[in-house]
Order: sequence, then C-alpha cells, then structure tokens
Amino acid sequence: MDIGHRDLYGTYQTYEESLDSLRQTDPRHPEPAVLERLAAPENRHLLEYVTEDPFGAHVFPGNIPDYSPADFLSDLDEQLAATAPIHLWSYIPTCAYRCRFCQYPVVLVKGAPEVADSKATQWVDWNIREAELWLREVPHLASAPVGEFNVFGGTPSLLPADAIRRLLDFYKENFNFTPDTAIRFEGDPSTFTPAKLELLAELGCTKLSSGVQSFDDPVLEQCGREHTAQMCVDFIRNAQRIGFDWTSIDLMYGLLDQTVDSVRRDLDIVLENELTAVVCTKLHLKSYSDTRTGVAGVQPAAWQLPDYRAKLVRNGHRWPALGEQYQMREVLTEGLEQGGYREQPTMYFAREGLGPEKWKAIMVDQDKQEAEVAIGLGGSSSCRTSEAITDVNWKTYSEAVEAGRVPLGSATRFSEEAQEARSVKMALSTLRPLSEELHRRRFPGSSLFEEPWAGRFRSLEERGLAVVDQGGGEVRLTPEGKVLVEAVINSEF
Repeated sequence: MDIGHRDLYGTYQTYEESLDSLRQTDPRHPEPAVLERLAAPENRHLLEYVTEDPFGAHVFPGNIPDYSPADFLSDLDEQLAATAPIHLWSYIPTCAYRCRFCQYPVVLVKGAPEVADSKATQWVDWNIREAELWLREVPHLASAPVGEFNVFGGTPSLLPADAIRRLLDFYKENFNFTPDTAIRFEGDPSTFTPAKLELLAELGCTKLSSGVQSFDDPVLEQCGREHTAQMCVDFIRNAQRIGFDWTSIDLMYGLLDQTVDSVRRDLDIVLENELTAVVCTKLHLKSYSDTRTGVAGVQPAAWQLPDYRAKLVRNGHRWPALGEQYQMREVLTEGLEQGGYREQPTMYFAREGLGPEKWKAIMVDQDKQEAEVAIGLGGSSSCRTSEAITDVNWKTYSEAVEAGRVPLGSATRFSEEAQEARSVKMALSTLRPLSEELHRRRFPGSSLFEEPWAGRFRSLEERGLAVVDQGGGEVRLTPEGKVLVEAVINSEF
C-alpha cells in the first residue's frame, strides 16, 4: 500500500501523483533527461526526496544529538591549533521586511531612519560582543588564518556607514586576516547604494553577494520582495563600475507564478551583464529544522502556512510542477555552462577560471573541508568532529551575549563512521571526481572501492548516476547524477 508523502507545498501525495507532477512540463522547452531517471522504479526514493523537498547538500548535521556546546567549542579549538585557512561568518540578521519564502532568523528594523539605524547598530554591538566571547572560549580562533570572511544576513547592507566600518575594523583587527583573505558583503539590491558600495570598496571588500532571486517584477512582487528588476541591474552595473573583483547574485526557481520562460529571461540578463558568479536555488518550503539541514527561525515562512498557500491557489496563482522545475534548472545550468560558467559546487556557478566559490571550497572540497565559524543569530558552525547552531531566538540570544556566554543553542557530534560519510557527501556535492588517494589519506584503512562504499557506488553506476573508475582511482557523477546529487547524498549516504 502506498502511504504517500507530502510535497513541497505540504500537500499529501501518492507516488503516482509525484510521477504526474514530474511529467508536467512546458511543451515549449525540452524535457530534461533527468526526468526519465527519476521516473524509474529503482529511483523511487529519489523522487520522493525531491518531492518532499528538504534542504540538502548545504549543511551536514551530526548523528549524535544533545552534544554539549562546550564540547563543540573544545573540538573546534583542537582543530584550529593547526589549520589551513578557515571560513569565518558574521551574521547580521537585520531586514527591512520578511520575504514570503524566508525561513531564516531575521529581525525587522523599521521606523524613522534614526530609529532603524539605532536598531541595526545594536546588532553590530551584539555581534562584536559575541565574537569576543568566541575568541575567549576558542583560543586558537585568533590565530587561525581566515580564507574568506563573509558578512551575511539578513540584510547587512541596511547598516549605517559607521556601523559597517566598526564591524569590519573589529574583525580585521582581532582575527588572522592575511593578504589572501577575501572579504565579502551581502545585501539587498535596493540598499546597495553607490555610496554604500564606495564605502565597502574603501574598507577592503572585494566580493559582493545579493539576493536578486528573479528579474521578473511580478514574480518578485509575489515573493514579497520590495525591489525591482531594474534595481538589480543598477546594483550590478554600479558594482562593476566601482571595480569589485567578484559580484554574485542568488537566483531562485520554482517560485509562485514563475515560468520556464521567466527563468530563461533571468539567464539572459545574467549573461548580458557578465556577472562573476550566480547561485541558483530551488524554492524550499519544508522546515529546515525538521532535518537540521539549514538554520530555521522562530516562525515559519508565509508560504509554509497551508491556509495561505490554499488562498493563493484560489486566487488564481500557480506553483510550477516538478517537471517544470527541472526544466527551469536545466535552462539555468545549460545556459550558464554555454555562457562560460562552471558549476562547482552544486548550483554554484562562477565564470570559467574564477571559481569555485572560495568559501564553499574551504568547507567542502575533498582536499580541504576545514572549519567554519559563524558568529551571529542562527549561525551554523562546524569542525570535523562536531557542529553547532547559535540560538535563533533574538531575546535568548541577546540575554546570553549580555551574560557573557557564547549563545550556542544546540550541538551534535559525528561518530567516526559519520565523519567519513560527511567527508564523502561534501566531496560529492562539489561535482568533482572523488579521489581514492585523498580518501585514504584522510581515512587510513578505508577505501572508496571497499565496503561500505563499494556497494553504494556500484548501485549508482548501475542506475546511470555515477562511473566507478577503480583503475583511475576515482568515482565521478554522470550528468544525471550531478542533477540529483542532493537526493543521492541525503537518501543513500
């Protein structure tokens, strides 16, 4: 008996209904090759995974729950005693409004300019105070070389100029920034004003990231975004004029009322403006907290509410079917590759010769997989033996910081077997071949061509998702395997 499951909109679905959604495509665009793989009976679990839509291949939780946050900090300090460059985050959760798809812990700052600036500045105060607590509890953090420092959010570009200067100066003075450290700042297109961009360039930022999501104004409006497509283009051109080394945007697909043609137009604008990099993300509505594969805030996104979703459909709006979503993905991946971009890791595209994305490479490349430290509300930090999430409730977070405690909300540990599995999964997410030599170096006595890995990779090969090249000492994904890598690593590994 087919007991069914929930799709990404929370609707109860049978396997047959999932197949039907997979087969619904836009006849004006080619049918993606991956649809045949997903429809195969032996890949039923993969279809159910993508239908249920958990957030995967981005955060890798531990398998031993209720681990002490203090023990995580100790694990991290031990690894940082002798480390290659790490990834350091400063998470500023301020936003002017909440997008209808947003699950992240954000804090709205509204009101007159002086009131909003005061609220935003308070978060810089708390972030710096928290960073000081990390430095106290993790002594080797001060000397660990920083490969890339990211100020993410939220919308940190909302911060007033003096707060931005104070934040960046603090991190540069108190952490081990080297001449090779990349400094990256995230923001909303409407708040990345020319004056703000000039300030960031003056302060040493070389990389920008902006959540554009779409260049289709009606789609943006349904998302609750308060910027226009023209504002996005203006931001890109201003950043290029000022001379930032790296300008990246986020695009989403599977959005309400979005069509394959709309995504095609998004691609055309990206190629026309010669962006450095593009991150393409499928709409995820399953709660991140269900699987700890992302950081969820204290309230659901508007689009996660069943009554609200039902109202949208009654009012004539439409969610793209699963088959259309894979057409959207193929339009982006094929168009970007033909336009001179390279995908690495999954759905992160950089212009040929400029990628991969540095901070992702630090975290997931098979020869790196170094620590990341995320300072701020809801930050996700990890080392090789454990990981932790900072408190997502702003009140308890601020109370902990004011009381002089690192505000970690929870932590999990990786067993020895889970450490090896995490390494393999992260390496697969890069879409590069898995190296037997690198695996043996990291895990002496283990082999990708012996159990427990041999049978798993053999199964992928039999289903056309991977190639096992024992003579060449590597395992690599096929094109269909690359498309389904998130489902593979989260349902088979």
